[in-house]
Amino acid sequence: MKLKSSPETSTRREALRKIAGLGLTTAGLRWETNPSPATPAPEPVIEWNAHIFSPDVARYPVHPKAVYKPDMSKHPADPLGAYLKRLDTEGIDRAVIVHPEPYGDDHRLVLDCLQREPKRLKGTSLFYPKDPDAPRKLADLVRREPRIVSTRFHAHRGKESYLDTFADAGVRALWKAAVDLGLVVELHIGPNYAAQVSEVMKVFPNTLVLIDHLAEPHMGTPVEFADVLELTRYPNVYMKLSGIGHFAKDEPYFESALPFTKRVIREFGPDRVVWGSGTPGIVDKHMADYTPADRAKVKGGNLRKLLNWT
Repeated sequence: MKLKSSPETSTRREALRKIAGLGLTTAGLRWETNPSPATPAPEPVIEWNAHIFSPDVARYPVHPKAVYKPDMSKHPADPLGAYLKRLDTEGIDRAVIVHPEPYGDDHRLVLDCLQREPKRLKGTSLFYPKDPDAPRKLADLVRREPRIVSTRFHAHRGKESYLDTFADAGVRALWKAAVDLGLVVELHIGPNYAAQVSEVMKVFPNTLVLIDHLAEPHMGTPVEFADVLELTRYPNVYMKLSGIGHFAKDEPYFESALPFTKRVIREFGPDRVVWGSGTPGIVDKHMADYTPADRAKVKGGNLRKLLNWT
């Protein structure tokens, strides 16, 4: 015998069919549609360059081994406050402040800055490779302040006081300590030291290296700068688009240097160039032929990834 559905039953079945057609379930009427992918957050703008100097020389004295001694009285009473205002004016989100040479291996000022502004700032360090205790001092500093992300070596014509060659035992020991600590090795070198850096990279191929100021091209010869470009063979070597004002004077964008900077950027590629000084607009001028995404990497995205800065 064939049972007839009542009007009420038919209506309920029809409603369920409609619900299923809409991609809903009866268990809480959950939507089954695929959500749209979230729009990625824009890359931060990060500067890696600024030196903070204080006029309070009693609290932050110049180191006895300082290779130069600036007039500290010219700096504001609150140098960090003044720097943070500049970041806001330029639209810079974060910064890696560079421990200045005049303070030697006394890091009190950079540590105080990081304590005041822990979310927005990270910092670098400086030690003397000829000091046999330098590797231990570096490890102690990073243990005390994990926002120290780098140690810096200086070697170019006119500044040979820190090291004789990158083959020195003290240089290799300090370099190894930086690698073991997961730090970036920041190199303020001239082109004449690039070949030596290549030899160190063969020993420590996993080193994260950041070359300062386009390797100060005016301090070397074209042949020596060819050695700088040869460092692109190491995938962990990055170049800083900074210090253009050291050899070009048409600020703020230094467009007279475009033939040179374009070549360097092309050799390293947008994934291994980071901006570092002046205005972030320098990146737009010197990378006008690149995509906005590539320029965003250079302005801060590459550093965010390199430093795992969330």
